[in-house]
Amino acid sequence: MTANRLKRPRDPVQLSKLIGDILTGQIEDRAPECPADLTKDQAAVALGRKGARKGGIARAASMSPKRRTEIARKAAKARWTK
Repeated sequence: MTANRLKRPRDPVQLSKLIGDILTGQIEDRAPECPADLTKDQAAVALGRKGARKGGIARAASMSPKRRTEIARKAAKARWTK
């Protein structure tokens, strides 16, 4: 499910009502937009995301395949022990 759509209810009756409302135009099939966090500088947020994307790639390139395998196994073990 994308973030741009409304969350679909699990109850079949509620789901059919939602679909009917969307088809008749009573509601729009878009999730309400979250306002940007006004306490943060948006330019700084964008710059941080840009650096984070580059950092993961650079870290993976500098590691040996054996070390990457160790990290992946540790992560898989952590996921499966939950």
